[in-house]
Amino acid sequence: MEFRAVKRSLVDLLGSDYLDAVCRAQALLSGCPESDLQALSREPVDFWPTDMQRHLHTLLPHVGGRVAAPLAVSPAGAGTAAFCAVSKSAMAPVSGLGYYRISEDGRLFVIAKSEHYHVLLGHGFPGYRLLEHARRLGIPNATHNNTRGPVVRKLEESLIRLANGMGEQDPLTALVPDQLSRVINIETGSLAAETALKLALVRFYDTEAGGPAAPYADRVPVILVVGNDAGGLQGNYHGTTLMPQLMRGMWPGLLGRMAPGTFRVVAVRPNSMEDLEAAFREHERAPAKIAAFFHEMVMMNYGALVMTPEFLERAYALCREHDVPTVADEIQSCMWYPEGFLYRRYGLAPSIVVVGKGFSGGEYAASRVLVTEAFDRLSQFGALVTNGQEELASLAYLITMTWVRENRPAVEAMGRVIEAGIRSLTGEFPGVLAGASGCGHLMGLRFRDIDTGKRFAEAMVQRGYDISVQSYKAVCPPVALIKLPLVADEPVVENMVGRMCDVLQRLA
Repeated sequence: MEFRAVKRSLVDLLGSDYLDAVCRAQALLSGCPESDLQALSREPVDFWPTDMQRHLHTLLPHVGGRVAAPLAVSPAGAGTAAFCAVSKSAMAPVSGLGYYRISEDGRLFVIAKSEHYHVLLGHGFPGYRLLEHARRLGIPNATHNNTRGPVVRKLEESLIRLANGMGEQDPLTALVPDQLSRVINIETGSLAAETALKLALVRFYDTEAGGPAAPYADRVPVILVVGNDAGGLQGNYHGTTLMPQLMRGMWPGLLGRMAPGTFRVVAVRPNSMEDLEAAFREHERAPAKIAAFFHEMVMMNYGALVMTPEFLERAYALCREHDVPTVADEIQSCMWYPEGFLYRRYGLAPSIVVVGKGFSGGEYAASRVLVTEAFDRLSQFGALVTNGQEELASLAYLITMTWVRENRPAVEAMGRVIEAGIRSLTGEFPGVLAGASGCGHLMGLRFRDIDTGKRFAEAMVQRGYDISVQSYKAVCPPVALIKLPLVADEPVVENMVGRMCDVLQRLA
């Protein structure tokens, strides 16, 4: 499957009226001829050049080998003890392009986890050259919450259209209160997830004196999450600020003190209809009430376990019946699928959606919360993040969205190729592998024991594929996670699966 060529200018993405105003203003400020600025605003950029793709293919035989001189002197840094204990500075990047990284030790790696999932289009994606064009034209990145710029507002409209499966020209006025129609601009995924939690809790507690009365002020909020197979909280992951950490079982003493009358978290086992029904029977009655149901579609922090459509459909039906907002956490999955959002493949209509990570391609920390009119209840200061309104970060989103939209068939096809390649290994090595999990680009290989999984990951790293096994959780399936960038094509997948096969043969 070949990727479709995409060439765009800033005018193509942002419109001539806006860029003409930008060029006039910058000419006045800088003294640069307006004609030069106008030419730059209309200069097209090839997002993923064919000649670059061919060159990257020629490097595949060298993956895992030393292709450059090692970094002779490297700073030790001043990290905390916990960070230093797990640091692997030899693997740290000195350069990267596409699905490759050259590390401090001079070796060539394939970034098989997309640098922990946020370089969706790989390193140095040429389409992001438009960010440099924007800087040269004087488009500022920093704005303020009260002066959200034209690029931020254009992105908000584009996200709402994508979230609802609308065309780029469809009017947003056609949306109804239970459709996603509002955007809160946030800096990081953790803050976005906590904002979703605030949107749920504002129906139980006043955020400030004199605000609107909370409709469920007499009830104790219960957050429903998808836990692990043993029924514990540790399977879910919705960020690393304090409240989301409580939701996944951290700070147990603090959560225990809050639980009687302030804030509770209840886990249901993945895809367990029994747990789901029991949770609503037990907690949808005074003095408690379920405040929100948080879920992912693919639990990449719990063995790439996939939620079944039947489970999520039933959960959403119960939530509608009991006036419970549904929170689809798409931090891991957004833009890794041709629909843009994985919940659309499930046919779901969430109340709140948390997005980020890959959208800005690793160029900026920029996340968003999409919410329906019905649950738009927070004051401005309830989820205020000054850095969330960045213009160039929003432009990075629009660049990513443009390339993925034009390459939907290729993204879908490559997802099938990756999934088929990973799943083929389970039939070849049943003594080592217990199965495969995941969907499309988000995949995991499940091992029969954690030690074999660790040996597999170590061997793949030696062969130049940055793969790891989740071994930091006490209760977690022994799964090696794979999440190739969207720009990785068949030769990359064939090379990776071939090396996996070689390692598994040695382990069998």
